[in-house]
Amino acid sequence: MRRERTTATPGPGPSRRAVVGGAALAAFAATGVGQGTAHAASGSTEDPWQPVPVPEQLPVTEYQIPVSGSGSLWCWDTGGSGQPVVLLHPGSGSGESWPYQQPVLARAGFRVIGYSRRGAYGSVAGTRAEADTASGDLNTLADHLGLDRFHLSGSAAGGPVALDYALSYADRLLSLTVSGSVMGIQDTEYQELTSALQPDPFGDMPVDFKELGPSYRGGDRDGVTAWLAINARARTADAFAQSLAHEITWAALETLTLPVQLITGDADLYSPPSVMRLNAAHVSGSETHVVREAGHNPHWEQPAAWNRLLVRFMKRHSR
Repeated sequence: MRRERTTATPGPGPSRRAVVGGAALAAFAATGVGQGTAHAASGSTEDPWQPVPVPEQLPVTEYQIPVSGSGSLWCWDTGGSGQPVVLLHPGSGSGESWPYQQPVLARAGFRVIGYSRRGAYGSVAGTRAEADTASGDLNTLADHLGLDRFHLSGSAAGGPVALDYALSYADRLLSLTVSGSVMGIQDTEYQELTSALQPDPFGDMPVDFKELGPSYRGGDRDGVTAWLAINARARTADAFAQSLAHEITWAALETLTLPVQLITGDADLYSPPSVMRLNAAHVSGSETHVVREAGHNPHWEQPAAWNRLLVRFMKRHSR
């Protein structure tokens, strides 16, 4: 049985903030931010970079959803009768990573759902030997929440999970968005390319240097602080890497027939626009978008532009 509770904005839970974004909002308040994180108003070259506040969060229902191997997934759900959209967080984040999306997508008419994968904030990893794949866990979550068909958006490390889910359960998806992600592609040529983009000592560099673009880091130091606060508590002590159900290759991508949108930031050090376009060439009919003045986390760095892309795409591919 799932355990659930309804929360209002903001309020502390037993061991975490009660509403997604609550911790992010607290971090902003602690730094005295009045205007929030900067973003480009529409993503066009004419728009100035204008700070906007983190929007007030809507009440959500929280769950701890049991998964195999004695694990559980912390999940929040805005509810409502709109089409569901499930947000898959980056490896540097958790279910807390979506304060800019939760109320915006809900007010656009969607039922918004976010969760922490095993080993991320608020969830319990369980026993590795008995754990399902990450996409299998997502399917368990979808069953528990009574989802029929839904939109799926995976950012950064959430991208391979989203693709694995699409390869396993395409009939459950209305659309797929992959943002700022190397997509987990295993082709040798691609692995060599991504390795060349991350020479030593790239892996040892600070996480905000690797994942947030220089324009954002220079333009919104308080936003960086808030992002780092989420990152600092994102990974739990019991975390382990989960396997995928499929080997993700360009050939596998070519079998996808559902609507697919790829997004990246123009300063993404992992998946720059050229790499995104390379992958898009293997996804028939896919749409591609570059968000300016953003790195690996455009949903956080430029949320207005990113939200617009997601909402428009989902509305075009509704039932």
